[in-house]
Amino acid sequence: MTKPLVFITTGDPLGIGPEIVVKALQDKRVQHTCIPVVIGEPCSLKQAGFTDPLASLLSIDTPCKLTGKPRPTALGGRVSFQAVETGIKLALKTGVPLVTAPISKQSWALAGIPFTGHTELLRARTGADGLMMFCAGNIRCALVTEHVAVADLPRVLTRARVLKSTRHFIAALQKQGISNPRIGLCALNPHASDNGRFGTEENNVLTPAVCMLQKQGLPVTGPLPTDAAWLAHVRGQYDGLLCMYHDQALLGLKLAAQEAAVHITAGLPFLRVSPAHGTAFDIAGQHKADPQSMVSAVLFAVKN
Repeated sequence: MTKPLVFITTGDPLGIGPEIVVKALQDKRVQHTCIPVVIGEPCSLKQAGFTDPLASLLSIDTPCKLTGKPRPTALGGRVSFQAVETGIKLALKTGVPLVTAPISKQSWALAGIPFTGHTELLRARTGADGLMMFCAGNIRCALVTEHVAVADLPRVLTRARVLKSTRHFIAALQKQGISNPRIGLCALNPHASDNGRFGTEENNVLTPAVCMLQKQGLPVTGPLPTDAAWLAHVRGQYDGLLCMYHDQALLGLKLAAQEAAVHITAGLPFLRVSPAHGTAFDIAGQHKADPQSMVSAVLFAVKN
């Protein structure tokens, strides 16, 4: 039986991306389950221990060497952006999963790239909504809003956005083999606003959205206070939590997960997966990076 292909971009060349990609490629589970095609800057990969037998390499060459202390740079931003652009084009043509190592949003900004990060670029290039979600074993959560200032949440948290995100989340969980996913929908405000005492979003946006979904026969419960929602999810009451903002999801995920988490962009024409961490410039080049989240990302891409 032929092993499936998977495209892997190596992220910011001055971050830990090249190291965790090489370590993942050296993992026997990865070697036994897929044929990797790596897209990245060759010098940083070779410094991390890359050799030709590990994978096919599509080189993203640079006009000058990347040197100095690991940090956000315009050159690193351009290299990592070009790698992701290449990966997206290939994935769109072939339907092969795309695994992306961490990029630096600051590097992209220094390079003048008009996208906040992977998710926004993927939406622009595919024309799909793209739901940001995370999985770590039986812990699964998704975001209604992503890289949004907390002060802007009341403005951007609309009923239509909640409805669309919930349906995408249910569809993504069904693709993972959960036929009728039970969704816990988190509140925005403390104590789910205590019937409007601490904000209006629950009464005006979230509760009406949940009622609409329930009338359509979808097993969605909420809005739930965040602490109660996470406890119920960990105990198995829900198959996934729909969170209203970034840290509401990531804080609970990283505390509750018993295994390496992966980040998924659901709803695209192809599967995109990444490790659930950043560039870690502070330990880059020191061979200290833990590759388990990258290994999990590659294995998830192959199996789903």
